[in-house]
Parts: sequence; structure tokens; C-alpha cells
Amino acid sequence: MRELVGTGVALVTPFTDRGTVDVPALERVVAYQIENGIEYLVILGTTGESVTLTKEEKQLVIDTVKKANAGKLPLVLGIGGNNTQAILDEIFSRDLSDFAAILSVSPSYNKPTQEGIYQHFKAIANACPIPIILYNVPGRTASNVLPETVARLANDFDNIVAIKEAAGDLVQAMQMIDSTPEGFLVISGDDMIALPMTLAGGAGVISVIGEGFPKEFSDMIRLGLDRKVDEAYALHYKMAPCIDYIFAEGNPAGIKAVFHKLGICEDHVRLPLVGISDGLRSKIDAFVDQL
Repeated sequence: MRELVGTGVALVTPFTDRGTVDVPALERVVAYQIENGIEYLVILGTTGESVTLTKEEKQLVIDTVKKANAGKLPLVLGIGGNNTQAILDEIFSRDLSDFAAILSVSPSYNKPTQEGIYQHFKAIANACPIPIILYNVPGRTASNVLPETVARLANDFDNIVAIKEAAGDLVQAMQMIDSTPEGFLVISGDDMIALPMTLAGGAGVISVIGEGFPKEFSDMIRLGLDRKVDEAYALHYKMAPCIDYIFAEGNPAGIKAVFHKLGICEDHVRLPLVGISDGLRSKIDAFVDQL
């Protein structure tokens, strides 16, 4: 899965001031990624506010991104949740032929055991006709997919090809890199440690900040993959302040504020999320002006 090495971005879903999906703005977001060197696009992830989109809106987002992308970059589709059967139903109902993989988050709220997590992804692996990227984000799910569970899934199912690892724990990520089969991709889901994870043997990142600054962030990851450490870290420290800013009051409100400053889309989010404070906006605006 070399097409998933490098920088992928978790696309936002822009909204109009009436709360509807802003199709022209989403087209601009996609074009901005293509023009600035991103390797692949992730649709309907957490950053896309997928949990507050209707079935019809999700299809509109998929159709818009596919049309705007026009086959230029590989596409990954988020299909996850805490109801295993509902995920299987969605997999069976969707045409996945245009996607390189699905991204499937570990179940939230239910707090399954490691065996429950294994059985959940086993059912998905047995049903899914395309490759699967696991997604571990304990800060949202309240359960951690341990390295031994990742290794077990990677060894048992050929179509489980990667994990987006967002526990924020570099040691855990290194254990996953060390214990999984050759060719299995450990992808950072945490922008602040994306470079050290890459240098430790990871496959890059599925990024939020990279969507706002695609050239700089994708250049950084490519430098990391090429082991050009000093040059890569120079870019990391250049962007590090804004990584903190965009998550300070919740995702995707922060990255949408970046896009608003860049003139690409408005920064509307859906409840229960709210927009960022004026103080944080001033910091983000100043950073964008400086960069």
C-alpha cells in the first residue's frame, strides 16, 4: 500500500451560514490539497464531522470529493462506529470501488475489551472487499487498541493493512511498528508527533494541520521518510505552534478557522461543536499571516 505512505489529510466538511454542506467550498478544499502535494485524501473522518451528517449529506460529500479529485489522489473513506452490524451494513451498501481503503475507528462508548476489539475488526475484515486502516484514538473512544491486538489483527487478516495511531504515545507507536508484519503501515494520527513516528519507522500521517498547510506539512513528512532529519525538524518547529492552536478548542473548529483566514471556506461547525474564541482566532490569524 505504497499509495498510503506520506501525508493524507482528514478533510473537513464546510458548511454554509444556513448549515448546509457547502459544495463549492469543499471543492476548493480538495483542489488546495491536490495543488500542494498531499498524497491521499480521507473522507468522512472525525474532522469531517461525519457523526452529525445525514446519510444524504455523506453521499453528497463523497460525490463532491470524487468529482473534485477526478482520480488524481487515492481516496480513503471513513466507515466506523460502535455498532458492528451497522458498519457491516454500510460496507455492503456502498460502492467502494473508487477507494484505496476504508478507515475504521475502534468502537467508542461501549468500551470493549481487547478481545471485543479484535472480534469487531475481524467481522469488518471478513466483510470488507478493500483494504482496511484501523484507527486508534483513545481520547475519543475511551479504549486503547493495544500493540498486541494490532499485531494479531495484522497477522490474521491480509486486508488489514495499516493503523492510524492517535494515542499520542510514541512508545506505543514504536511497539506497533516493531511487532507488526513487514509492509504493515503505522500511520500517525497525531500531528505533533507525526515526524518522530515517521523517523521511528512509521509510514507518515493522516493529518489535520496538514490540510491547512499542505505544502509545508507534506514536505516535512517526505523529508522524514528520506531521513533528512534536520530539514524535517526545521519545518516541524515552524508549524508546531499552530498544531497546538488548532486543537486548543476542539477539532475541526480550529482548522476551519485556518481555512477561513485563507479564504477557502467559512468556519461554521455543527452543534454540539462551537466556533473558536476571538482570542484563539487572533493567534491563528497571526500565525497564518506569518507563515
